[in-house]
Amino acid sequence: MSRIGRLPVPVPKGVKVRLEDGVFVAQGPKGEHTERIHPEMQVEIGETEVRVVRPSEAKRHKALHGLSRTLIANSIKGVSEGFVQKLEIRGVGYKAELKGKSLVLALGYSHPIDFPVPTGIDIQVETPTMIAVRGISKQRVGQVAADIRNFRPPEPYKGKGIRYEGETVRQKAGKTAGK
Repeated sequence: MSRIGRLPVPVPKGVKVRLEDGVFVAQGPKGEHTERIHPEMQVEIGETEVRVVRPSEAKRHKALHGLSRTLIANSIKGVSEGFVQKLEIRGVGYKAELKGKSLVLALGYSHPIDFPVPTGIDIQVETPTMIAVRGISKQRVGQVAADIRNFRPPEPYKGKGIRYEGETVRQKAGKTAGK
């Protein structure tokens, strides 16, 4: 049995879940999130928990079992608590600011970068060098954070650029270190 797939997903108070034509729908205080579940997986919805049951012990079904359970758990967590990905900017003169519905980044290029905030995502600039990306979909939050990081990924010599909070960048020695 899959270690992840066999665990029940608890449904917190204030969250309503249902299954409609192979689509799992979770509604909570943060909003509504839908997730398509593979048709071979069976979802059992109880009063306080959701369980995923696989039809056989085939390798494919074992993989789908854990995946389906994790997608359901992420939907429930997203509508109840939400997801946050924080980015930190390092470098002299590098900064971020919100202007209307877009994030404006100054990252050492000859022009500022204008990043429009996607719908369903909330971006907050806590300080000029800290950005928080929030939303109910773990996949979308991670993708938007990765897109922002891609404008100037951290470089290995001075460590300048945009990095995830807590990410460590291995520093390389410069040219003079070899002599």
